[in-house]
Amino acid sequence: MIKVAVIGAAGRMGQRLVTNIVNSDDLELVAAIEWEKSPMLGIDAGSIAGLQPCGVKVTTDIDEATKKADAIIDFSTGNVLNNAEVASKNGCTITIGTTALGDEGKAKLEELAKNGARIVFASNMSVGVNLLFHLTKQVASILNEEYDIEIVEMHHNQKLDSPSGTAVTLGECACEGRGVKYDDVIVNGREGMVGKRPKGEIGMHAVRGGDVVGDHTVIFATNGERIELTHKASSRDTFANGALRSVRWLAKQDQAGLYDMRDVLEIK
Repeated sequence: MIKVAVIGAAGRMGQRLVTNIVNSDDLELVAAIEWEKSPMLGIDAGSIAGLQPCGVKVTTDIDEATKKADAIIDFSTGNVLNNAEVASKNGCTITIGTTALGDEGKAKLEELAKNGARIVFASNMSVGVNLLFHLTKQVASILNEEYDIEIVEMHHNQKLDSPSGTAVTLGECACEGRGVKYDDVIVNGREGMVGKRPKGEIGMHAVRGGDVVGDHTVIFATNGERIELTHKASSRDTFANGALRSVRWLAKQDQAGLYDMRDVLEIK
């Protein structure tokens, strides 16, 4: 059994992670962490997730949690880097599904990996989305600048960041396939008399509404035809299952490193 601690256990994703871990045959939930002002502190994580009590109460003690866990999964928006540092110090593998870390955050994870940590960090844990990343890079590398690229994403009306981390990664994949720099070609939305669309530009568009879990489309358009690559998530379980796949994969890795889901799926 792989002993797992879930950080952000009372959130929407955290509850799905708890449910899937409790219902698995090879994973054991040993800790559930929330921020210090969470109203869920002291409550059984299973009860919060709509299950029978599982014997694991929500706490704030990341150090104690990682001392008894083999792996952490962090979908929180709090002290992600500090959590990773503590987990690494206590010998846990680390799976991070938080998107808003930025370049400095990624550099910190790389530093932890160089010092022995085994980390999977991905803007999206879905198996299908990571296949979309792979295909986007591949198609962009084949089609030249006669094909305009537009990326459209839609999420629920409670999402805080825009564009989504997944959409940014799709843009990065398209740029990698084309051999261009992200900041040189990405245009976030358009307004007013912006003029004719220049070749090589990649449009990025965020739509918010309702309870949409996550839709992403990459459009390759030229005169006479259009190719669209689309992924639609209808359940957060797709992200939870990907995260648990990451935990199982990391448990088999002897070599420290900063990995992503395409490493886990072996499609790089």
